[in-house]
Amino acid sequence: MLDQGHQPQRTVLPETVFGDDPLLRLQQETQLGDGNIRLRATTHPEEIVITGIPVMCPQCGARRDWMVICDRNEISIRCRCAHQWVERELTRSDYDAMIDVGGQDYPSLEAAARATGYDGTYIGIYLD
Repeated sequence: MLDQGHQPQRTVLPETVFGDDPLLRLQQETQLGDGNIRLRATTHPEEIVITGIPVMCPQCGARRDWMVICDRNEISIRCRCAHQWVERELTRSDYDAMIDVGGQDYPSLEAAARATGYDGTYIGIYLD
């Protein structure tokens, strides 16, 4: 029985920030700017090695300088020659490890590819 003047204290939890709650972070990552869900993409100038084997573009033979695209949990790789394929060995966690803070939002994957040179414009050219 509780005394009228003594009520049990509730535990007060600290406020959760996006970095602490994976669900809030995922929601924030997939809803950019105007709230529409879009693809996320980042550039990756180095080689990508999966299970000990470097990724190579099946179309032109490139071995580095990729655009990595995350469509929810599906990861695709796009080459400077504009060839793109789904890479089933890569996960959302792998993508998260590749992204940089900040970046630029684009209205579509085509606009992002055009703006960053992954539309075939720079085929065979490595940018450092």
